[in-house]
Amino acid sequence: MGKDGAEIPEDANEHCPGTQSESAGKSDACEGCPNQEACATAPKGPDPDLVSIVERMATVKHKILVLSGKGGVGKSTFSAQLSFALASMDFQVGLLDIDICGPSIPKMLGLEGQEIHQSNLGWSPVYVESNLGVMSIGFMLPNPDDAVIWRGPRKNGIIKQFLKDVYWGELDFLIVDAPPGTSDEHISIVQFLQATGIDGAIIVTTPQQVSLIDVRKEVSFCKKVGLPVLGVVENMSGFSQQLSEFKFMNVSESGEQKDMTESVIAYMRENAPEMLNLIAFSEVFDTSGGGGAKMCRDMEVPFLGKVPLDPQLCKAAEEGRSCFVDGKCKVSAPALKAIIDKLLLTMQVSRMDDGA
Repeated sequence: MGKDGAEIPEDANEHCPGTQSESAGKSDACEGCPNQEACATAPKGPDPDLVSIVERMATVKHKILVLSGKGGVGKSTFSAQLSFALASMDFQVGLLDIDICGPSIPKMLGLEGQEIHQSNLGWSPVYVESNLGVMSIGFMLPNPDDAVIWRGPRKNGIIKQFLKDVYWGELDFLIVDAPPGTSDEHISIVQFLQATGIDGAIIVTTPQQVSLIDVRKEVSFCKKVGLPVLGVVENMSGFSQQLSEFKFMNVSESGEQKDMTESVIAYMRENAPEMLNLIAFSEVFDTSGGGGAKMCRDMEVPFLGKVPLDPQLCKAAEEGRSCFVDGKCKVSAPALKAIIDKLLLTMQVSRMDDGA
């Protein structure tokens, strides 16, 4: 921090006056600094949009960021199912997708092809239910296959616009689904929301070391920017499925496969019908390193629980529906419910408290 409390870039010169100082980019200490030109031409003083963001967020009681160190760990699936679950408890919920280059939330909420509408109050979210609204750049793309090729400043601009221009109304929870890693989007959302009060972040990982290495960086990022870690969720924690939903194959030495499912199921039904209701479990990733639970102990952050790799949960995400309503997600729905109950307990939010 500079003398006036302004931010100082990591690669700045030794006596940097701070990016918001009137002498930024102009003082003798700025000579040769790689940021000199940017600091000299950047607007000084507080960002007037932050006032608009604070005003807009004043009607949102709880703000939760969902983060991951690595892509492909099921972060957006968790964000979607968390939103479905909170809405089913009669909370007013908003889900904000700030993964600008890979917006998957519209599909996972069953909202593909929907568009944003404007009113005199601002942009209106797209609603799944009357108490579950969604905002994503995915609603703005003329073609869902279009690539969003934006540099940092433009990404930051749309995130700021989502926060200051979207009219959520009264919300109990705003869930923010962020892209993987610790990039511009993460720095921006934390900076923009810090003055409004962020409850914290949930970090999603998978059990293997290659994912946990990056999650440690995510935890470190949260600590550096003063963002509380509400807990870590270990997703894809083993493969679980009802035995009757498996396919059974006979594989020859040449690799030829013959489907034996019908005869195997018929045999079990006749000779051991109780087996059809058993849940089969198998490890997918190497968990010899202790997985997410050990990492949480090492880094002194809460561990919220494990969610197994459940084909029925994957199907629910593909079809844009809640995993809690039809009883098909027999192994993943109870695991997710336990995690969400633990989260609400950690946040001291009662399921029966309409005031959240």
